[in-house]
Amino acid sequence: MKTKAILVSVLVLLFTAGIIQAQEELHGSVGIAYQSKYIWRGFDIYGDRSAIQPEINLDLYGTGFGIDLMGHRANSDKYEDSERWDYNLYYQNLVFEGENYQTNYRLDYVYYNFPDSSSHTTASTDLQEINSILSWPNILQVKGLVPSYILVKLWPSNSNSSVAQASGYAHIFMLDYPLVVEGLLPDTPEQTINLHSELVYNDGADPRPGSTGVDHDWSNFVFGASTDFDLGNSMTLTPGLYHQITMDNSVNGDKDETWVTMNLKYTF
Repeated sequence: MKTKAILVSVLVLLFTAGIIQAQEELHGSVGIAYQSKYIWRGFDIYGDRSAIQPEINLDLYGTGFGIDLMGHRANSDKYEDSERWDYNLYYQNLVFEGENYQTNYRLDYVYYNFPDSSSHTTASTDLQEINSILSWPNILQVKGLVPSYILVKLWPSNSNSSVAQASGYAHIFMLDYPLVVEGLLPDTPEQTINLHSELVYNDGADPRPGSTGVDHDWSNFVFGASTDFDLGNSMTLTPGLYHQITMDNSVNGDKDETWVTMNLKYTF
């Protein structure tokens, strides 16, 4: 029954996207991603198991507001009850356009829903989050090198839930650079390799049910690369490779992580 429900949900998303595509004012994307491991802010969520992540993102009429729905499901029976859906409402814009200190910003409210966990009992593992993302595309002398900062506030949806220790903050410092190289495919003169790194300071945000909490410390450093392949007809395939250096045992033991991703996206 659970598998059938998931398939129905995906079909509904795709059907909805097909209807929305007819609205010229509304734009967005529908995609599905594969991750060989689901590493989230330093935590190995599915214990080295791979995961599938369907997603639909809608830009609401060019207002800066948007909604994003994303699922996470492990490809393992051991974690079949840990499926999660993220319901995200966001607003994005920029200030000081064209200046060296131009600031791109995005504000998010996210509800993390676990369908197999009742939202109104002490067994609930549902979470809520607000975050703000700030990026400065012109502030550094190296063209294309963009620093960003994310402030996260996470808390349980039920104060008496099994994730009562989740309440806390996280600070994420990121650096991105588009490295242009010779084309990797025939008839492609050049290819952009998107280099990404992030350093996380965990200030008490722990999403794991039953956990005793995390240290208030630098938790992990991630670096990796991805690139887009245009498949035509508004379809894009994006493979990626990432490595995490774990810096605090309370987050992921003493284990570093390496994983690959593959994302297929249709943009409308």
